[in-house]
Amino acid sequence: MLPFTHPILAELKAGVITRAPAETQAYAEALARILPPDCTLALHGNLGVGKTTFVQGLARGFGIQETITSPTFTVFTLYRGPSRTLVHLDAYRLENDHQVEALMLEDFLVSPWCLAIEWPEKIPSWISADTLHIELGIRPDETHTLRIR
Repeated sequence: MLPFTHPILAELKAGVITRAPAETQAYAEALARILPPDCTLALHGNLGVGKTTFVQGLARGFGIQETITSPTFTVFTLYRGPSRTLVHLDAYRLENDHQVEALMLEDFLVSPWCLAIEWPEKIPSWISADTLHIELGIRPDETHTLRIR
């Protein structure tokens, strides 16, 4: 359970505007530090809104030193850090939930873990009731928005 009284959660629930990728990453890094040991994040938003940028910040918050890139063509990437494993799943190219089953993701969810899912609407059976939903957007002035649903 997340401490919803934590300042970063209050800010993200209200919605924030970021003006640079580093700002988006800083919010994700701060969030990473208070996430429970095993959690799923559903990252909602269109192409180009900063979902992978957000995951880069999560990785930094988990102490992961590797370069984080979009797993669009590999579907998912596994990053092991000193504080937890980050599984970055891009469901954009998946046709249905059964394709996720074939990936055997459960084998990689060894506690403590964080599963960050881009395009979660493609795999609804993988979205549990305790999933944290984050809406990312871009405004006409090219600033970005982050908001916990």
